Amino acid sequence: MPIDIEAGVRDYYGKTVKSGADLKTDACCSPSDLPRAVRDALAKVNDEVTSRYYGCGLTIPSELTGLSVLDLGSGSGRDCYILSQLVGAAGHVTGVDMTDEQLVVAERNRAYHARAFGYGNVEFIKGDISRLDEIGLKDASFDLIVSNCVINLARDKEAVLREARRVLKEGGEMYFSDIYADRRVPAELRNDPVLYGECLGGALYWNDFLQLARSAGFADPRLVESRPLALDSGPIRARAGHIGFYSATYRLFKLEGLEPACEDYGQAVSYKGTIPDTPESFQLDGHHRFEAGRIMTVCGNTALMLEKSRYGRHFDFFGDMTKHFGIFPGCGTNMPFSTETRNAAACC
Repeated sequence: MPIDIEAGVRDYYGKTVKSGADLKTDACCSPSDLPRAVRDALAKVNDEVTSRYYGCGLTIPSELTGLSVLDLGSGSGRDCYILSQLVGAAGHVTGVDMTDEQLVVAERNRAYHARAFGYGNVEFIKGDISRLDEIGLKDASFDLIVSNCVINLARDKEAVLREARRVLKEGGEMYFSDIYADRRVPAELRNDPVLYGECLGGALYWNDFLQLARSAGFADPRLVESRPLALDSGPIRARAGHIGFYSATYRLFKLEGLEPACEDYGQAVSYKGTIPDTPESFQLDGHHRFEAGRIMTVCGNTALMLEKSRYGRHFDFFGDMTKHFGIFPGCGTNMPFSTETRNAAACC
């Protein structure tokens, strides 16, 4: 019989798991090489909040000052309190979660962090991340959406993505980490409460995720980074060890004009080196690293992502989309994830 997903998730993260140490895979990883600003902000977050962190990646991009941010599945509020410092007093952070025990921890620490930061710009709302309209979140109301190892737990993942796109402003982005599989997870594993709670049972096959994202209106999902997960040597590996699971971070831009593939229009960009925490280079995704001052050719989608988002003022742009030269070289469809086992750099 299919499990009651929502009840199972609430029970697992509200009662079964009390800290990151209780998890049975290395999906939840510790900081190793975080950007300085993120590392400094994390150091100011209360220990009670950080102890109940169950994320699988770094879901905090650059250039955040003054932004309105939504955290889907905010849990105890750790990422919200990091983001609170990075958006500053002019920004705002909203966390949405459905687990009462997690929300109690997040809310209990709100006044503490407001005193520590010198301002209060965080709120928490109980709700279903696939039904944001029911908690009053309006169209085009956020600059950035983040989520850390939560969408795999949702029953209707496409609804989550559609709702995310609805509440994003034009030019905004969804920047999130989650667990994916190298094949479709069979029903008997999807319905295992422990595997589901460990973010494995609900993991999407990577190519199904790409199709869902495009169907929801995100035409060109960009993979930022990925790493394979190691399963323990006990029952989880025995049941699911034949499947490759990966932690991966994607960014999805809400931009009119993005095409399904990378098309070549003879365009180029040059990074000015003006983003404070990345003056020497800017990493858009796993295939696009822009060195300051160097002119680099890009596809039409990449040019749009840079020019029409909050990053536009940090680049010079050359050419337009008036002449098409075909598909951009190297635009392939193989499995995108890295199979190299390594330290989870910049993972938190």
